[in-house]
Amino acid sequence: MLEAQARWTEMMFAPLADASGDGKKSSTAPMADLQKWAENTTRMQTMWVEFCQNHALEATGEMMAGDPAKWFAMFENWAAQLPFADPAEQQRWWAESAQLWQALVLPGANEAGEKDEPALPREDRRFADPRWREQPVVALIHQTYLLLSERVMAMVEKMDHVDPGKREQLKFATQAMAEALSPANFAATNPIVLDRIMETRGESLVKGMENLLRDLQKGQLTHSDPEAFEVGKNIATTPGQVVYETDLFQLIQYTPTTDKVLSVPLVIFPPWINRFYILDLNEKKSFVKWAVDQGLSVFMVSWKSADASLKDVVWDDYIAAQIEAIDHVRKRLKVENVHTIGYCVAGTTLAATLAVLADRKDIDKVKSATFFTAQIDFSDAGELLHFIGNQQMAAIQSLERDGFLDGRYMAATFNLLRGKDLIWNYVVRNYLLGEDYTAFDLLHWNGDVTNLPAKWHRAYLQDLYRDNLLVQPGKLKALGHPIDLTKVKVPTYVQAGKEDHIAPATSVWKITEHFSGPMRFVLAGSGHIAGVVNPPGANKYQYWINEADDVETLEEFRAGATEHPGSWWPDWIDWIRAHDDEETTATGKRHPGKTKADKIIEPAPGRYVKSR
Repeated sequence: MLEAQARWTEMMFAPLADASGDGKKSSTAPMADLQKWAENTTRMQTMWVEFCQNHALEATGEMMAGDPAKWFAMFENWAAQLPFADPAEQQRWWAESAQLWQALVLPGANEAGEKDEPALPREDRRFADPRWREQPVVALIHQTYLLLSERVMAMVEKMDHVDPGKREQLKFATQAMAEALSPANFAATNPIVLDRIMETRGESLVKGMENLLRDLQKGQLTHSDPEAFEVGKNIATTPGQVVYETDLFQLIQYTPTTDKVLSVPLVIFPPWINRFYILDLNEKKSFVKWAVDQGLSVFMVSWKSADASLKDVVWDDYIAAQIEAIDHVRKRLKVENVHTIGYCVAGTTLAATLAVLADRKDIDKVKSATFFTAQIDFSDAGELLHFIGNQQMAAIQSLERDGFLDGRYMAATFNLLRGKDLIWNYVVRNYLLGEDYTAFDLLHWNGDVTNLPAKWHRAYLQDLYRDNLLVQPGKLKALGHPIDLTKVKVPTYVQAGKEDHIAPATSVWKITEHFSGPMRFVLAGSGHIAGVVNPPGANKYQYWINEADDVETLEEFRAGATEHPGSWWPDWIDWIRAHDDEETTATGKRHPGKTKADKIIEPAPGRYVKSR
């Protein structure tokens, strides 16, 4: 520890080389260094004072949306349930701690008389840099942290006096708090940050404070260079036209790239909790462009980010919107039916839409249905179940204003599910190290939030996540029709992500237990986003198919599945063509805006995706 302090002090006062270049040290260099430190300190003080003066009302009146501390407060009463370890467990803690401290602070010597490098019993990628083990005290800090985190989590796991669901919530809360308290997240205990501070004479802290204040002002953690992407310019650029719009959505039709197209068009329903262009990030990653190039007439729904005008919107409105989009495409292209895709929550809604159409005897409007990481049975819905208790629901309701929920709160929730990667990693990089932002289209999309209709969002969490009513025939109604998923007999393609933490594969699989029609289930490598956005050209990941007809569980599916390298997209388009491979020429309204008679509204990607 003393050696490290001496090194940092030496760096702080290290004289600079003489300007003459003769290798001699300048006598004025220490003073120049001190002046640099003073300037940076003053800049930081000035920035903070100005921010407090300019944003005092906002800071005291409402919590910044990106602040994870708001979410940690929800868990406070659960943490209060955490019992003290029994005496025997305490004794084991002390014994292991003493062994750890002795090994790290008083390492032994080898046969040559040299001190052995202490073995670190616990590894974590947050502490992979060699500087975390160069000094015994630094190694001791992070190893003790890992030991305590491990022991506390084990103690929570053993709790048997609480409801299993509450225990899972407590585990999640404890993990979140442990991640927040990592020594990597604090300048004083992070040797990498301390080195950067000394090397830059405090300039990194100035840059970090600029990043922090900018994020506080916008109420959201920044993951990607905010100036690197512009929707319609270098992201969401597949050519097309907005051919229809309502107060809730715009309908985009993409320009064909083939002389002939499949007669049955495709309508994609993306989740309204995010922007649609996750499926159109760039030319190489775009599912939309790839589908167009396969000879599909592709339509995309672009949902409007909620504002006060949508305060009364409920689930019926989204179901009606899906039916309206399907009917408009059928009318526009003069076809009997369409292929459909529902992604995430829009897939959940698509299932209800199909049930309504089945009850209406209108199910023939849909040729096939594809579900991207969508859930209909929420009995095993993963980590988001931690946010549906009465306390959490009350907290969410308190955040509503003018009938809608600010999308930054939802973004904070999803970030918290992977706090180590999506919160604290960027706290260290952006604020403590003062690094420049990188240009990453996926993270840009992740931060491009949408507001949600508050009334419907609460009902969604209560009726689906908490009470799981969607899979109980007749328990829910939409547009006056009882929802019974067993009536859905449309050919269905179900894609799940092997590592999906938002819609776990075990939960997505349950679609196969409720629909009655022919079905193909595909388990894709990776998670909720990368498992879907995996173009063939990337040669990444893999997918699994089980062709047996008598598979009843996901475990049976895995046991008998065949692994295929790369993207599952070609398997999907083969499945689509197997249901109807009739083609037509890409003329007339198959090519939006090509003729003067075809009245279009505006070029893709439209206004709604840009509204904030």
